[in-house]
Amino acid sequence: MLRPPAALDALVAALKRLPGVGPRSAQRYAYHLLQHDRDGAEALASALIDATSKIRHCGRCNTFTEHEVCETCASPRRDPSKLCVVETPADQMTVEQTLAFDGLYFVLMGRLSPLDGVGPNEIHFDRLLARATDGVVREVILATNFTQEGEATAHYIGEMLRARGLKVSRLARGVPVGGELEYVDAATVAQALRDRRNVD
Repeated sequence: MLRPPAALDALVAALKRLPGVGPRSAQRYAYHLLQHDRDGAEALASALIDATSKIRHCGRCNTFTEHEVCETCASPRRDPSKLCVVETPADQMTVEQTLAFDGLYFVLMGRLSPLDGVGPNEIHFDRLLARATDGVVREVILATNFTQEGEATAHYIGEMLRARGLKVSRLARGVPVGGELEYVDAATVAQALRDRRNVD
C-alpha cells in the first residue's frame, strides 16, 4: 500500500485541527496547496508563524491584540461604564459591526462546559470579576451565545455579578429582522413573546 510522505501526513494532521475540517477535507486542502498553490501555502505558513509570534491577549479585555492593551480598550471615545461580555474575539467583532455599542468588552475565550473540563478558571472569570468591580463599570451586558453552554455561562456570571451589586443585562432573543414567523422555531417565538416591549 502506497504511503504518503511523512511531511504530507503532518500537513493533513495539522489541517484536521481546524473546526469543521475532517480527514477528507484536510487531505483535499493539503493536495490543493501542494499541487496548485505553493505560493499560497508559503504565504499561509508565514502568516500563521507571524500571527502566533505577535498576537497576544489584551491586558484589560482579553481579546487578541499585538499590543499590551488593544485599540478598543485604549480608545478615549468608549464608555467605560458599560462592559459587554462575549465568548470569543469573533463575537466581539460581530457586536462591533453593529455600530450599536460604544462601551468596552471582556472576551472569555470560551464558555462553561464542565463535561469538557471548562470551568470558571478556563474562562478567566477572576479577571472578569476584577474588571467588572473596578468601580467604573456600571452595567455588564452578557452577550454569550444562546447555546446550552452559553446560557449556563451567562447565568453563572450574572449571579456572581448581581451579588456584588452590579446591574447585569442579557442580549434579547427573538424573531430576526426579516424573519417570517412560520419559519421561526417555536422556542424563539416563545422567547420573543416573553421579551416583548411596548410600542412607542
